[in-house]
Amino acid sequence: MPAAPRMGLWLVRHAQPLVAQGVCYGVTDVAADTTDTVRAATAAAALLPVGACLLTSPLQRCEQLAKTLCALRPDLTYAQDARLVEMNFGCWEQHRWDAIPRAAFDQWMADFGRHAFGGVETVDALMQRVGAVWDEGLERSVPQVWITHAGVIRAATLIAQGVRQVTSGEQWPRDVLAFGECRVASHAPG
Repeated sequence: MPAAPRMGLWLVRHAQPLVAQGVCYGVTDVAADTTDTVRAATAAAALLPVGACLLTSPLQRCEQLAKTLCALRPDLTYAQDARLVEMNFGCWEQHRWDAIPRAAFDQWMADFGRHAFGGVETVDALMQRVGAVWDEGLERSVPQVWITHAGVIRAATLIAQGVRQVTSGEQWPRDVLAFGECRVASHAPG
């Protein structure tokens, strides 16, 4: 197994979900493709450090990957952490992104951090809950692995850069992991 930085954080995105392309599914609990889950677990198993602390979103697309990964790597066990769920898009959950009115996006972009797109959760709230998990990880002496979602990975990417509050949609990272991929983020002080 590769050596890991002592406070390394591996961000792993769930495998391809079983949902139509272009649908907003945020906190909707959809399963992931089984074949893609095995592929993702096999790839991650070769990269992750021995004895890492593995946390997963409780949504089934993430937990499937955690279970499959742990079956390949008996040295790993996982715990669910609800703070690692995807952003809640409220009334826009299970709607096609291209069917959401442009005015809803414009309102969100006008106050990106504080506007609850879909009426439930703000980007600020997402940043706070991801930041809390991040800060707890700093207190551990073992590498961390998060099996999670694109929004959480984007938030963690900003936190790694020292950003704790998002004031503009332009700050939000465009680059995100593909389904089933992982990357190392450094645990920079927040």
